[in-house]
Amino acid sequence: QVQLVESGGGLVQAGGSLRLSCAASGRIFSINAMGWYRQAPGKQRELVARMTSGGTTNYADSVKGRFTISRDNAKNTVFLQMNSLKPEDTAVYYCKMELVLYDYWGQGTQVTVSS
Repeated sequence: QVQLVESGGGLVQAGGSLRLSCAASGRIFSINAMGWYRQAPGKQRELVARMTSGGTTNYADSVKGRFTISRDNAKNTVFLQMNSLKPEDTAVYYCKMELVLYDYWGQGTQVTVSS
């Protein structure tokens, strides 16, 4: 059984920062990539940031220069440092872990940015 547990969401004013964490546990073999996605009300889930096992990263254009993804491989944990937050960043943020055969999702954590 694989579980992803996210933390770090909350309410912040525009211009502020938050750091999300996602810890994976269970029978985990050969992680291909870990990443963060978000879904705002009435919108489709979208990629925010993703990091492969080799360290290659990609970001949504809307967060480049403001968000940074990082990993602690020893702890199977991925982080998302979010700076200069904007009201349009408000969404439920989901962690995703891509294994060889399956993908796993976290339960989501709410991020709300007030103007």
